[in-house]
Amino acid sequence: MDGRHFSGSSHDRDAQHARRNPDSRQSDRRQLEDRPVSLRRIGRLFSNHKGAMSVVIALIVASSVIGLAQPFLVRHVIDAALPRQDVSLLVWCVAGMLGVSIASAALGIFQTLISTRIGQQVMHRLRSDLFTHLQRQSIDFFTRTRGGEVQSRMVNDIGSMQSVVTSTATAIAANVTVVVGTVVAMFALDWRLAIISLVVLPPAVVTTRRVARMRYAITSARQQKLADLHVQVEEGLSVSGMLLTKTLGAAPALARRFEQTSHDLVDLEIQSQLAGRWRMATMQVVFAAVPAALYLAAGLPVTRDGMTIGTLVAFISLQGSLFRPLMGLLNVGVDVTSSLALFSRIFEYLDLPVEIDDPETPVRLDGVRGEVRLDHVTFGYGAGSPVLHDIDLTVPAGTSLALVGATGSGKSTLAGLVARLHDPDAGRVTLDGVDLRDLALTDLAEAVGVVTQETYLLHATVRDNLRHARPDATDEEIETAARAARIHDLIQSLPEGYDTMVGSRGHRFSGGEQQRLAIARTLLRDPRVLVLDEATSALDNTTERAVQAALDTLARGRTTITIAHRLSTVRNADQIAVLDGGRVVELGTHEELLLAGGRYADLVRGGLEQSVAA
Repeated sequence: MDGRHFSGSSHDRDAQHARRNPDSRQSDRRQLEDRPVSLRRIGRLFSNHKGAMSVVIALIVASSVIGLAQPFLVRHVIDAALPRQDVSLLVWCVAGMLGVSIASAALGIFQTLISTRIGQQVMHRLRSDLFTHLQRQSIDFFTRTRGGEVQSRMVNDIGSMQSVVTSTATAIAANVTVVVGTVVAMFALDWRLAIISLVVLPPAVVTTRRVARMRYAITSARQQKLADLHVQVEEGLSVSGMLLTKTLGAAPALARRFEQTSHDLVDLEIQSQLAGRWRMATMQVVFAAVPAALYLAAGLPVTRDGMTIGTLVAFISLQGSLFRPLMGLLNVGVDVTSSLALFSRIFEYLDLPVEIDDPETPVRLDGVRGEVRLDHVTFGYGAGSPVLHDIDLTVPAGTSLALVGATGSGKSTLAGLVARLHDPDAGRVTLDGVDLRDLALTDLAEAVGVVTQETYLLHATVRDNLRHARPDATDEEIETAARAARIHDLIQSLPEGYDTMVGSRGHRFSGGEQQRLAIARTLLRDPRVLVLDEATSALDNTTERAVQAALDTLARGRTTITIAHRLSTVRNADQIAVLDGGRVVELGTHEELLLAGGRYADLVRGGLEQSVAA
């Protein structure tokens, strides 16, 4: 692998880095300041690949050293084979040149293969570990994390890590080898020309770096303006944006803002193009100036003693392969900072504490009866005020509890505690007398089923969506669950039946059909405890009746906790708990609470369905 292999690498990586994000270098530094990365920890990721990495380094060194033989072969051709017309020597030199190229290419292929395999294996391990770890995070983590951030770290950051192994690390090793080997070879050819080259090179490098920094700054500003322009197009020309613009009469202001951004972009585009030309012009001057200085030195009486044309040509060839690897080493700070920032962002997620985890020694339930108890439970989100205050409720096995109350009274939070989406700050939630925190999460998921108003379907077939609840379910069991959920006939009427793709987020099905698919999925799990979180509140009356019939089938013989907004559902419940401000203010049957004439009676008189749904 000769110096020319790396000739464009540093420039390309710098350009890509500048394009990736206008403020990427600043954000990388901030990331490392906030969460420093231990090099020892990074090294542990590659501990299983020490042998392979040693082979990669050996291949890089061998390829670079072999590539340095080329100028010496050129010198022999010019100084010996051609003047003497020695055909045998000429053939051997030419064969050697060809052999060097073939050997360098072959070694480069093997090096790329091994380094890519190392990168992919490390990336696979990190990706799998991170996915597993994030799955163990609580719902709170995903509600407070910005949308797309998790996907970005899973896909972009880990994906970019391969370049750390296959590009950054190998390029640094290769550039070091090429620079050191080239300098040694230059002194071996002619120490006087080597000194002249090393004296002329630093000013050229400094000038090029200065122009590059100027271009980075202009490119950053240009990318920021482009981002602003894209945002304005997206906000101003989308359906929602146009509706807002027309109803507010904001079109002239938006047009002026867009015109100003576009005008600023014109200036930055011109500056960017000029900066690029300056960089190329500087590079061209450097590439012309250094060989010119060497030609001049070769012709001066002081330095021309003993110098041959072959030596000069070989030296110029070596010197040409030195500049860009040297630039790559000077830019290594950017590459290393970017690489460390990638590891920092990934380790930041891997180091997140697991708030809701399996106990060290889980309690096993021999047959779940389904009694649920909230024993003086208090809970709040983060450092805020408690959402629930001293909740004390018991739901006997096989009975139903309806939760009613205004929006924000804590109904969904209470239901989430039963499914252990959160852990109480005080008190405990028990299933058949066992604290939920003492149960394995898989056992709890088998015992407690949840159906919410927001049904999530996978982009897969109907059969696979249902089997997602129980991978070992047979086709007969799937169809039985679908019949109980009143959705089997609809599925059968589809051209591909149970093998029909539901589409992204189930867009091929209506809201009521999606709910019935979710009910069938829950039926397949056959949980003893069922939590229904306003499962029909977003449906029209006709669809709601069909879904409610499926829910009634689902709830039969199970302990059911329902967040209710329909009077018929509330009336039939064994118990009704009225929540207000995070407290149970009333508890009893429908008739008892009506006779009490309290908050529940007010809700019924005001129209329970409308009041609670609001």
